[in-house]
Amino acid sequence: MAAFALASMVCVFAPNLLVLALGRGLQGMGAAGIMGMNAGLLRRILPHRMMGKALGANAALIGVMTAAAPTIATAILALGSWRWLFAVNAPFCVFALALGPFVLPSNPLETRRFDWASAALSAGLFAFLVVGADLIGRNANPLLGAAMLAAAALFAWVLVKGAWSQAAPLFPVDLLRIPLFGLSIATSATSFCAQLIGAVTMPFLFQQGLHRSVLETGLLMTPWPVGTALASAVAGYLADKLPGAVLNSIGLIAMAAGLFLMAAMPADVDNLGIVWRTALCGAGFGFFQSPNNRTMVLATPRARGGATGGAMATARVTGQSLGAVIVALLFRLFPISQAGPFCLAVAGGFSVAAAVVSSLRLGHSLPPADQPRLDAEAEAAAEG
Repeated sequence: MAAFALASMVCVFAPNLLVLALGRGLQGMGAAGIMGMNAGLLRRILPHRMMGKALGANAALIGVMTAAAPTIATAILALGSWRWLFAVNAPFCVFALALGPFVLPSNPLETRRFDWASAALSAGLFAFLVVGADLIGRNANPLLGAAMLAAAALFAWVLVKGAWSQAAPLFPVDLLRIPLFGLSIATSATSFCAQLIGAVTMPFLFQQGLHRSVLETGLLMTPWPVGTALASAVAGYLADKLPGAVLNSIGLIAMAAGLFLMAAMPADVDNLGIVWRTALCGAGFGFFQSPNNRTMVLATPRARGGATGGAMATARVTGQSLGAVIVALLFRLFPISQAGPFCLAVAGGFSVAAAVVSSLRLGHSLPPADQPRLDAEAEAAAEG
């Protein structure tokens, strides 16, 4: 949180685009420290039986904030400079930093040394993977991009080879070998790829393809996160009672239907026709997200809660990065009038693929709740 606050101030006072980009990079590192710990904190605070509701409430909160963000940003830009988009973070960061020491749980710390070599390999792997794919997608320097992807593959091989025999490696190969967790991670990455393709494509399609204003575009995108927030709360409740793979597949198919329907929108579609399609996408995504997160959190040992959360965040960002590269590539290959619907159709295909991967988990069940004593302590804390 402190890194995120500092980075926000760097962005506020950035004198040029380079400094702004560096500030955004530091924001990403701070956000990784926040989001990567989320699942582990929830599991330490709450008992096994409440995890679905907790993750559903968490996803609903994220959906509400995501829905509010475009409206808030539009109001800020109408009243002042873009720099206020970053300055507005400051009071929230200060509040969280002041409250955290009083409400966040303590946890036993490991005594083993931090694996700097694996950290460097992991950083290099994802840096080469994302930048290399971006260079190829934009056709900026395909040869350099291909070389970076080859380097990413080499880093991945060295990283996995070194982590394979470790009990608790930095790159969580031990967790990915758990079939239920590995399939859930693959489902998450694929679905977030579909979500990002849709999120990036919609503004271009609405403004340049359907000739909506900037304000209309922001409002027309709002039903997606609103649908996600509402569906997440319901799905989180159901996740504690029904198989997660079934709920995931239903949600992903609904999301795919919404994406395909948006791809097939006529040029003279009215705003109501756009709203119900985007709401269907958001509801489908929310119905998938909470049960899938619950499965990932409970499929691994409690002692590996931090690594579980880190893997979940990495899967999300990896899928979104791949989605951004795909959008860039398609918008380069086709004119906007064709690229928008085609991108949404591709996103629908990724959503269907995620549903198929999710269905492969039907033969696997969650392990029994581990460490009953900690569950009993969490029960007492929740009731108190």
